[in-house]
Amino acid sequence: QVQLVESGGGLVQAGGSLRLSCAASGLALSSATMGWFRQVPGKEREFVAAIRASGADADYADSVKGRFTISRDNAKNTVYLQMNSLRPEDTGAYLCAATFGSVSRVAFAYPHWGQGTQVTVSS
Repeated sequence: QVQLVESGGGLVQAGGSLRLSCAASGLALSSATMGWFRQVPGKEREFVAAIRASGADADYADSVKGRFTISRDNAKNTVYLQMNSLRPEDTGAYLCAATFGSVSRVAFAYPHWGQGTQVTVSS
């Protein structure tokens, strides 16, 4: 059974940084494309970043490009999201997702999801 567990969220002031982690079990992370999505109540799940199994390619939403970096440590079965220069509009629950398909910005392309970690950015 695939399990994804996020951690690292919290309350931070605008301009600050956080690093989120997603620990995977029940799958070989080296075979999976991994994504991060943001969920805000009343809104659709929003793509943030994704990284190919090899780690060679990454994709970012325009709103986070240049500020966020997705990375992976396949030996530790963990994916990270380094978030710098945080803004109040980055606030939301950040969910980790896994697929054995290609990098995608579409939530339903990812069959496996974590429960999320809350990030709150104050102005």
